[in-house]
Amino acid sequence: MQLLALAMYHRDGGTAPRVLRFRPGALNIITGESETGKSEVLDIVDYCLGRRTPNLPDEPIDQTVGWYALLVVFGDGSRMVLARPRPVGASTLHAMVQTGDSRLDVPAIGELVPNSNVAALRSEVSARLGIEDFRFQPPAGAGRNAFDVSIAHAALLCFQNQNEIADKKALFHRQTETGMTQTLKDTLPYFLGAAGPEQALRRHHLTEAARAQRAAQRKYDDALRHQAATEANGLALVRLAQNEGLLTDVPAAPNTTQVVDLLQQALAASPRTAAPLNLSDRRQGLNDERRTLRDQLQEYDEALAAVDRWQQQGRAFTGELHLQLDRLKTLALLGPEHQHDTSICPMCTQPLPQPDPSAQDIAELTGHLAEELAHAQTLQPVREEHRRTLRAERDGVAERLRLNGVQLRELMASDERMRNLQEQNLRIAHVQGRIAEALTRTGSDSDISRLRHNLALAEEQTAALQVLADEDDVAAETERCLAAIATDMTAWAKRLDLGQAADATEVSISLNLLNVVVRRPAGRLPLTRIGSAKNWIGYHLVAHLALHTYLRRNDRPVPGFLMLDQPTQAFFPERPRDASKIQDADWATVTAYFTLLNEVAQLNEGSLQIIVSDHANLPDSWFQDAVIANWRPDEDGNRNALIPPGWLG
Repeated sequence: MQLLALAMYHRDGGTAPRVLRFRPGALNIITGESETGKSEVLDIVDYCLGRRTPNLPDEPIDQTVGWYALLVVFGDGSRMVLARPRPVGASTLHAMVQTGDSRLDVPAIGELVPNSNVAALRSEVSARLGIEDFRFQPPAGAGRNAFDVSIAHAALLCFQNQNEIADKKALFHRQTETGMTQTLKDTLPYFLGAAGPEQALRRHHLTEAARAQRAAQRKYDDALRHQAATEANGLALVRLAQNEGLLTDVPAAPNTTQVVDLLQQALAASPRTAAPLNLSDRRQGLNDERRTLRDQLQEYDEALAAVDRWQQQGRAFTGELHLQLDRLKTLALLGPEHQHDTSICPMCTQPLPQPDPSAQDIAELTGHLAEELAHAQTLQPVREEHRRTLRAERDGVAERLRLNGVQLRELMASDERMRNLQEQNLRIAHVQGRIAEALTRTGSDSDISRLRHNLALAEEQTAALQVLADEDDVAAETERCLAAIATDMTAWAKRLDLGQAADATEVSISLNLLNVVVRRPAGRLPLTRIGSAKNWIGYHLVAHLALHTYLRRNDRPVPGFLMLDQPTQAFFPERPRDASKIQDADWATVTAYFTLLNEVAQLNEGSLQIIVSDHANLPDSWFQDAVIANWRPDEDGNRNALIPPGWLG
């Protein structure tokens, strides 16, 4: 798979897309001044290939672009458009995928409609690349999950951004991210051809067989351990069962067989039970009766109190009547005065505003009071009788309440006896539970023989699969592949006159370090111990060029392109405006680097596409032929960049 074009679409959809065309199977150079978008090309391609967490700059690209589209071609000539909308937030999962023949080109803005997602995009590109359905199985106990190898892992071999190409500690794209180092170590043997689905399947079967063997070993060991524990603890359980009354006539020193028989007898024995009594219902009935009796007793007390108040009020009323009646009886002593005119004051003989009661009126009132007093005195015996009745009934309720208390206390005593019996039965149940567990965990001789046979079968199967896995020897095959890559790396490192390369017997990639290692007669030297950014970049170049040359020679399922960002940064100031105008740069080394890139592209005869973003702009004809974009001001001073000036408003 190689790149044919990269298209960006304005967010308003009203302008033509910005299209950058690539040449397949050749060196492609994007040159220009700083801050023209050269480095962003790599990030956009990485995003279009399905990266979930894009690293696109905020301005001006993210502020103007609404869609990104990548046109790619495969070895059979078929094409595919991989388009993704501008990410919203940290990521987006939407995508658009189109497939077609040689007539397929970048889509028009109106054709950009999400019809897929990142997972489907990766799956389809992986299938087109020829990545097999390879699920990597980590070794047993590795503490990481299995995963499906896809274009997401292959793409890690195809990019070197500005910071990565000059990193002395890491060789591959995104290697410094969490978990990515192990992912590269796990997948690189597959992409080199040292491991595949067959080896992974055998390792998976070996892992499962080893797990089954460990399970069989545990069961066998448990059976032996439990049998020994039962023999050691069986007699103690027998004595405990005897103490609880489950066993009688226990021999003083029973043998193993007798112990097992006695334990089974104790397990079959029934605990002592009391006669079934519905004590709960009885207790509830007594409590209910007690509440009722207390309520009745309170009612009688209240009724007696009311009768007492009635009697007190009656005595007070009759006393008052006697007092008033005695006073009124004095009127009977009057003589002719009782005929006195009541409208005239007897003292001053003046007329009264209101006439006084006559003696006759007072006599009538006296008679009426005498009748009421006689009636009130007839009620007193009735009240006394009612009070005696209430008192008798109240005493009866109090007696019943006393008897209820006696019955509750007797029931509590019965509960205590039942509780003691239940506690004993609980102890018996606990003992029987321990006996049942011991008997369950005790394997017979036939059980142990069966477990021993199962363990032997599991060991045989694991050993047979181990032999097959050892024959694969993925590690040795990976080293063989890396040794083949080291041949080109060594030659090209010497050609570029990189540090320590002159005396090197071999320059190679270490799978363990995931970095370049220089082997000399004096010893092994990793890239971290070689100084200068020039050497770090140079070793990155030869490592990735040799790696991709090997991948193309062996038709491995890795995209046939390599994108490099700023491979000559070590020879210019930190942020050169225009490297072509710098006089004191090491132009000889710059030329040597680009010459090697061009020759390696030609060496692979169209199967490898190299895309370089850089400040350099060499005058050599072969270099100018490779330039696909020169983002420097034109003769009229108009700015050229990845984002058209008209998009910036």
